[in-house]
Amino acid sequence: MHPLKHPRNAAAVGLVFVAISALYFGLAKLGNFHVDYAGTTMLAILGIAGAVMAYVLIAGSPNE
Repeated sequence: MHPLKHPRNAAAVGLVFVAISALYFGLAKLGNFHVDYAGTTMLAILGIAGAVMAYVLIAGSPNE
C-alpha cells in the first residue's frame, strides 16, 4: 500500500521547516531583535533537504 497518493505531497513535510525559518526571520526583524542568519539559513536548508528526502523515499517505495 502506497502511503501517499502523490509523492509530491511529501514535499509538504519540508515546507513546514522553511515556513518556520521565514517566520523566525520575519519576527526577529519586526521586533528589532538580533537575527541569527546562520540559524535561519540552516533551518531553511534543513527544510529543503527534508522535502527532497521525503519525496525520494515516497517515490521509490513500492506501490503494493
